[in-house]
Amino acid sequence: MENNKSNQRKHIILGWIRIVIGLLIFSFGVHLTIYANIDLAPWDCLGMGIAKHTPLNYGVSMTLVAITVLFIDIIMKEKIGFGTVIDALLTGNFVQMFNNINPFPENDNLWLGIAVMLVGFVFMAIGMWVYMSAEQCCGPRDALLVGLGKRMKKLPIGIVEILLWGIVLLCGWLLGGPVGIGTLISTFGAGLVMQFVYMLIHFEPRNLHHQNLLKTVKILSDRK
Repeated sequence: MENNKSNQRKHIILGWIRIVIGLLIFSFGVHLTIYANIDLAPWDCLGMGIAKHTPLNYGVSMTLVAITVLFIDIIMKEKIGFGTVIDALLTGNFVQMFNNINPFPENDNLWLGIAVMLVGFVFMAIGMWVYMSAEQCCGPRDALLVGLGKRMKKLPIGIVEILLWGIVLLCGWLLGGPVGIGTLISTFGAGLVMQFVYMLIHFEPRNLHHQNLLKTVKILSDRK
């Protein structure tokens, strides 16, 4: 019995390492989409739209969006676990780190930007696979994607992402957020790239069995 609990704790801690590695990969992908310099992704468009109509700046608007999405996840009965917490604490900092250490000058070539953005989507999809596979729950937006995917089981998960990002883009555009070619490529390209990558590696995020925060804490603290 004690050996089984020890194995469970070891599995959890190794899962944390996997989450961090996955978020590093994912954040590098996000960095590439920023370096592409061909307009904002849909979520950022929404944040800018909210900032345009409120006293909030872009950063606070995006925080408000994340909190709202988290509440939607809870309403949809998606689990909140250590993966959610680690995502919230590290992803933004990892993206900033990659932005800071990037040695290349700002991109001003449209076609190079499109290529870089598409490569970024590949890294984002792989990063999501790595950190989701730890089965310790997802970040708020990924949990929303999976939650919607469970309710649209006949649709590939990549198509669900296109629909989700399309709705987010529409809301951002109606609020006056900036929309350009990169925004449109993000809306459709990220989901298609995700679906292609997940078909290659035979990964279906809706089939994962996540462990929530309370259960993980109980396993770690149980010394009996």
